[in-house]
Formats: sequence, structure tokens, C-alpha cells
Amino acid sequence: MFKLKPLPTWVAALAIGALLPMSALAQDKEPVQIGLLTSISGVFSENGSEVQRAVQFAIDEANEKGGVGGRPVKVEVADDESTPETGRRAGEKLARDGYNLLVGTIASSISLAVAPSLDRWDAMLVTALSKSNKITGDSCKPRMFRATQSDAMDIAMINEWVKSFKEKTYASIAADYVWGHDSSDSFAKAVKGEGKDVKLALFVPMGSKDFSPYIAQLKAADVDAIWVAEVGRDILGFVKQAQEFGLIPHTKLIGHALILNAVVNGTGDALLGTDGTALYAPEIDTPLNKVFVASWKAKFGRLPMDIEALSYNAVQLVFEGVKRSGSVKPADVAAALRGATLDTIFGSVVMRAEDNQLMMPSYVARVETVDGVVRPVIEQTFPPSLIPPPSPLCKM
Repeated sequence: MFKLKPLPTWVAALAIGALLPMSALAQDKEPVQIGLLTSISGVFSENGSEVQRAVQFAIDEANEKGGVGGRPVKVEVADDESTPETGRRAGEKLARDGYNLLVGTIASSISLAVAPSLDRWDAMLVTALSKSNKITGDSCKPRMFRATQSDAMDIAMINEWVKSFKEKTYASIAADYVWGHDSSDSFAKAVKGEGKDVKLALFVPMGSKDFSPYIAQLKAADVDAIWVAEVGRDILGFVKQAQEFGLIPHTKLIGHALILNAVVNGTGDALLGTDGTALYAPEIDTPLNKVFVASWKAKFGRLPMDIEALSYNAVQLVFEGVKRSGSVKPADVAAALRGATLDTIFGSVVMRAEDNQLMMPSYVARVETVDGVVRPVIEQTFPPSLIPPPSPLCKM
């Protein structure tokens, strides 16, 4: 009887592989391991919950589609407790545990605390909310990327925006840390450049709960409008007390991060009609944003909020770097992103090679009621051409 010879091992393996679904084969690829470093506790905890929700949504969405370049996506979450030192330690643990594609930092101080160690940890960071100029200035790092508007971008927009202001006299109230001072000082310079007057500038320690002494000073200043640059829980407290003590609606508020969705949602109708800088709105007319908004609404029964959208976008940038590099190594992913033109929910934008700044539009919005929901609605869009050139202090 004729006997069949056994197939060579490589032929048998190839035959078996051909019978397996691609999803099964993809599981053999090294996973994309996201380290979600964000504020689960502390002053930024409300923002942190939005970051977590959006990052998990992006990861679930990717895995449902077979992963990123056929790679499954995993995530490990760490609480930075809204402080730089805890953030640095938590970031290091994530990286040492292999979750070295970091996203989710909120405060600039935390991103700046993490940045110097990225090479040593063999990690990278995409921050979606940290706005300090230092991130793309003298503290820039080849493995740190910013996926939101910087202070410099906001200031360039504010310089244009204030040209349309009708009010003559102003006061400001800001958080007493680097971002608050930058915002307050830049606003004052822009307004005075238009021949108008800033009669009072107040700075409030982070974590303050009683704003009544500051509100009394603002009322006594008797100005036409007040520039507000507060953050986290503090801004909720200020708006609620400003309404309680009659500062608003008597005096107009204008804000830098004042009309974030979380603030509007947490203060009822107190901010109706208020103008402010905006990070995002669902009506942004791009193909990817339309898909994102529809998917989010199907999942949660509501529109995505600004911090959720920015956090989702940050994870998508990591995914894009993985696909372009064919690698999950932070150095490879970072190299693939630097200088790349990227299709995002904000449109086709460039990750500027000189400083790893995403060259995205900037927005001004007004709080309105739309379909029964009080939310910011974009009124003006300022193009990336307004963005200042890279800082000479950034040495990549």
C-alpha cells in the first residue's frame, strides 16, 4: 500500500494557520498597553472621571474592531491624586509594569513632573489637557506630546478675540498657579492693548472653598466684565457663590476654561449666555467627529463633553503612532507621530516636529440651550495659522 509522507512542519503550520481566523492570529501580537495616569482624587477628580470614561471608550471601541493593527489593547489606571509628586511616582509604576504608553494627565504640573523621566522609564506621554507653555518650551521632550491647545495658542486667540469686546472696564480672578497667572496676565495685556482698563486682578489659592472675600472685592470694583481662569472644583465653587451673592448675572463673566461642560453641567443655568474659550463641541464638522459623536451617543445616550473628546483624541494619536510604526515601543511610536499629518476629530492636523504640539484649531463658544440641554456652542473658530511659532527654548 502506498504510504503518505508526513508534511514538513512548516507546511503543516501554514495549513493550520490558514484555517484560523485573523482575530485569533492577532492575539499573538504584542498588545498595546496604555497607562492611564489621571486624577481619580483631588481637585481635578471631576475632570479625571471624564478622562477615564473616554479612554476606556476608545480602548473598547478599538478592541471591538480587532485591536490596533491587529494588536489587542490593554489599560492600567493610576491615580495621580492631582499632585505632581504622586503623579511622578504613579507614572513610574505604570511604565515599570509595562504600561508605558501614557495618557490622561490633567494638570500641567503633573505632566512636567513626569516628562524628565520618560526616557529612563522607556515611556512616552500624550497629554490632552495640560496647557503650560513649558511643555512645548524649555521643558519639551521628544517623548512628550500635547494634544490640546497650549497657553500660547489660547493667548494668540484671546488677542484676536478681545478686539470684539464691547466692555470698557474689567477685573480678573484666577487660580494661584502658573496657568492662572499666565491667563490673567495675558488677558490684561491684550485688553490694555485695546485701550481698556483692568481695575483688579485677584489670585485664589488652589482648593479654596470660600470665595466670598474675593466676590466682595469684585463687586466693589464695579467693572463691566470679569475674566475668570479657575480650575477643577474651585471653578464650580466660584460660579455657585457668584450667583448666590449676586455677582452674576449683574456682572458679565468671560472665561478661560470657564465654560467647560463639567462646569456648565454643575452650575445649572448660572452661565447661560456666558462666553469663553472652548476645547471642543459636538458640532465640529469633520467626518471623524461625526462618527465619534454618533458612537458616543449610542453608548451613553448623550453627546460627548469636551474633556471626554480631548481624551479620546489623545488615545487615538497613540493608536495612530502604533499603526504607523508597526511597534508598541514608545520610542518607535513617538518617532512615528513627530511631524505627522493626522486625521482627527478636529480635522486633518499636523503634530509639529519642532515641539510635539498638535496644530489644531482654537474655539470660542457661548453657553446656550440646545434641544433642552444647556451647553457651550461654538461661535468662532480660529485656524491653526494663528498659532505662534515653536519656542526657541524647545531643544528636541
